[in-house]
Amino acid sequence: MTPLSRRTFLAATAAAGALSQERSVPPPPKVQVDPTWVKTPGKTANSRFAVNVEMWFRKLPFLDRIRASADLGFDAIEFWGLGGKDLEAIAKLCEELKVEVAQFTAWGFVPGLNDPKNHEAFLGAVHAATQAAKVLRARKATVVGGNDQPGMSQEQMISNITVGLQLAAPIAEAANLMLILEPMNVRVDHFGHCLHGSADALKICRAVDSPMVKINWDLYHMQISEGDLCGHLRDGIDQVGYLQLADHPGRNEPGTGEVSYARVLHTAQALGYKDIIGLECYPQNSEAQAAQRVHQADLW
Repeated sequence: MTPLSRRTFLAATAAAGALSQERSVPPPPKVQVDPTWVKTPGKTANSRFAVNVEMWFRKLPFLDRIRASADLGFDAIEFWGLGGKDLEAIAKLCEELKVEVAQFTAWGFVPGLNDPKNHEAFLGAVHAATQAAKVLRARKATVVGGNDQPGMSQEQMISNITVGLQLAAPIAEAANLMLILEPMNVRVDHFGHCLHGSADALKICRAVDSPMVKINWDLYHMQISEGDLCGHLRDGIDQVGYLQLADHPGRNEPGTGEVSYARVLHTAQALGYKDIIGLECYPQNSEAQAAQRVHQADLW
């Protein structure tokens, strides 16, 4: 048998090592259970978190999801659209439980805010959101830019979103409701969406120049779109109206993916972000374990 050359041997060894690493993906870190907070992990050390009740406790009726979030110690929730929801019942229950509605979605993907023919309908939705916010005692509402419009350039779509938000800004300011524009990611979840990463969202909000039009800075989408979470936060903190999170890959709670959320959350607070952070993530195993991982991510 002919001996392997050194180069062939090293190449074969490297290939075997790479294959071994690919096949042996390490599991998420084990949760270290601390009996002083295990029953109510939502009572966190540094940050306030809002459970996204569209993604947590999905097997429960909607109002029971709010109760279950409060049982874990969380004092805020968020949700998506207003359709089909009993706002009065939500408001009453949140008042009883001392739970805040951190934000809800006022305008979704379709029809696109990036097409001027939809601006009249958008302004109607903003008016409706201001009325809903009064009932819910909510301070913020998400708006989405929209999917790519056939025949429109990226520059045109960004300009159209800017104009739409300029028209809506006086309505939001009069109602003291912050509209938070959410960039998505187009690599994993929202292929064909026109607004992704921080650069265009910053361009839009700085052009609108309103204290009531800012960015819903979803750290999950930002990680996939551009990475360097702490660096981009430093560059755009003046336009951050709300933070959301999920780990990547998997869109589960902190501690299940590649993001060092203790560092990111610490940085956000050091930069001046003191408001609620939305848990727009799917619990990997159970809500109780997800809450414990959130608690650990907030320890620094």
